[in-house]
Amino acid sequence: MPRPYLPALPADSTWDAATGRVVSRHMGRRWLWLLIAAGVCTQTALNVVRPVLSYKLIALGADGTTIGLVTAAYAVLPLFVALSLGRLTDRTPRLRLLIQVAAVVLGVGGVLAAVSGSVVGVALGSVFLGLGHLVFTISGQAAIARYSRDRDLDLGFGWFTAAYSFGQTIGPLIGGALVGSGSVAQPGRIGAINTALAVGTIVALAAVPVMAIPAVLPASRSTAGKADSDVRPRASIAQILRVPGVSASMLASLTLLSAMDILIAFLPVVGERAGVSPVVIGWLLAVRGATGILSRSLLPWISARISRQRLLAVSALGAAVGLAISPLVITNWLVSGVALAVGGFFLGLGQPITMTLISTAVPSIWRSQALAVRLMGNRVGQVGFPLVAGLVATPFGPAGAIWMSCLALVASAAQQLHTGGSGHEPR
Repeated sequence: MPRPYLPALPADSTWDAATGRVVSRHMGRRWLWLLIAAGVCTQTALNVVRPVLSYKLIALGADGTTIGLVTAAYAVLPLFVALSLGRLTDRTPRLRLLIQVAAVVLGVGGVLAAVSGSVVGVALGSVFLGLGHLVFTISGQAAIARYSRDRDLDLGFGWFTAAYSFGQTIGPLIGGALVGSGSVAQPGRIGAINTALAVGTIVALAAVPVMAIPAVLPASRSTAGKADSDVRPRASIAQILRVPGVSASMLASLTLLSAMDILIAFLPVVGERAGVSPVVIGWLLAVRGATGILSRSLLPWISARISRQRLLAVSALGAAVGLAISPLVITNWLVSGVALAVGGFFLGLGQPITMTLISTAVPSIWRSQALAVRLMGNRVGQVGFPLVAGLVATPFGPAGAIWMSCLALVASAAQQLHTGGSGHEPR
C-alpha cells in the first residue's frame, strides 16, 4: 500500500503498509507489561466473581441445570458482538480506552450479581461479566498483534495469557477466603457471598488507572478521514475459516476454554455435594491457575522445540486426563490438587498457541478480525457446552458435566493429530 501524505514521521516511527498506520519501531515492551498488569486486575476480579456466582446460585436454591444456564448466559451477548468488536479494534487507534471500558463493564457485572436477590439478576450480572471479558480480551490481543513482531507473538500471547492464569490463581483464593467454610446453603451465608462479589468489582476497576498511565498502548495515526476503513478490507467469517488450519485451531480453542468454564462453574457444586468447603475449592482452582502460569511462561521455550500443532494436541489430552481425575478424588485435597495441577499446566498451553497459529495463518490485515472470530467460536462453546453440561449434571451429577468436557478435549486432540501431521506451520 502506498504511504498517504502525512507530516514528517518521528525518528522512531515507520509507515506500516500492512496496517495503514504509523507505528513505533522502538516501543520496547513497557506497553506489554502494563497490559499484563491490567490483565491481572481484570482476570483476578473475574475469577473472584465467577466461582462465587455458583455459590450464590446454590444459596438461592438453583439446581445444576440452572447453574448451566447462568454459565451459558456469560457468553450469549459476546457471541453476537465478537466480530464487530474485532473490526472496531482494527479502526481504533487508542486501544487502552477500550480496555478501560472493559474494566468498567466487568465492574458493573460484579455489582449486579452482588445486589441481586434473584437468579435472573445473577444471570444479568453474568452477561455483563462476559461482555467485559470479551472487550478486554479482543483489545489486548489486538494490541499484541499490532505492536509485536511475528517472532515475538508466542512471547506476547504467552505472557498475556499468563496474566489470565495469575488471575485464575489468586482470584479463587480471595473468593474462597471471603465466602469461608461450611455449606453456603446455610442461613446467613449470603452476606459473605455478596462481600466477595463486591471485592471482585473493586479489583476489576483497578485496571482503569493502570491503563491511564501515559504511553501505554500509544495511538497509531491512521490515514486521514475514511481512508482507514477503505484500505482495510473486511474478511468474512467464511473467508477466515477457509484459511488452512484456522478451523482446527478454533475448535481446539473452543473446547479448551469451555472445559475451563465448566470446571469453574461445576467444581464448587461437586465440592458442595461432597462436603468440601469453598476455601478448599478455592485452593484447588488456584493450583490449576498457578500451573497455567508456569506453562504459559515456558511457552516460547517449549514451542521452539515442539511444533505448535502437536503441542496443541498434547495440551488437550493432558488437560482431559487431569480434569477427569479431580472430581473422583475431590475429598482428598492432595490428590485432587495434583490432578488439577497437571490439568492446569496443559490447559494453560492451548489458548496462546491457538492465538499464534491463527495470527500467523491469516494475512496480517485480517489478524484482529481472525482473533475476534476465534473468540466468537469460543463463545459458541461457552454457550453450548454449559447448556449441555447442565442437562448432564441433572441425572449424572456435577462431575458428569466435567467429564463431558474432557471427552470433548480428547476429540479435539484427535482432530489436531489428524490435520496437523502434514500441515505447514509458519514460524
